[in-house]
Amino acid sequence: MDELDRSILRLLAQNARMPVKEIAQRVSLTSPAVSSRIHRLEQEGVIGGYTVVLRHPDEPAQVQALISVQVGSAAREDFLVLARKEPQVLQCYRVTGSYNFILKVRCPGIDELEHLLTRMQKMGTTNTQIILATHIDRQPTIE
Repeated sequence: MDELDRSILRLLAQNARMPVKEIAQRVSLTSPAVSSRIHRLEQEGVIGGYTVVLRHPDEPAQVQALISVQVGSAAREDFLVLARKEPQVLQCYRVTGSYNFILKVRCPGIDELEHLLTRMQKMGTTNTQIILATHIDRQPTIE
């Protein structure tokens, strides 16, 4: 990966819908050359996909939380099945330390969070922190 690839990636990270023609102008290449580079970066797995970040300012308040979970080795696969099936689970990380998983969840209300916690506590020990505010929400950058 060279500096032109990094420049293209930075532009796509800022706006994944930026037209190839505009990217080409900004990096001083032809549109076919930029398309070829983007395609190669996708094939190599450097670009893992494109996404839309949804913001719902009119949506009713929701509860977001981080749930640390300690699950015994015999129950880990069952726990992951449960986590995958729960639409409230946004992210699930396997971690080191006192707990072996940390989940980020978003529930319509505190009652739904309690029900989710009850299901998880059948499989292991939990520790929950409710997210009050998000002050920094960075996306990965290209160096």
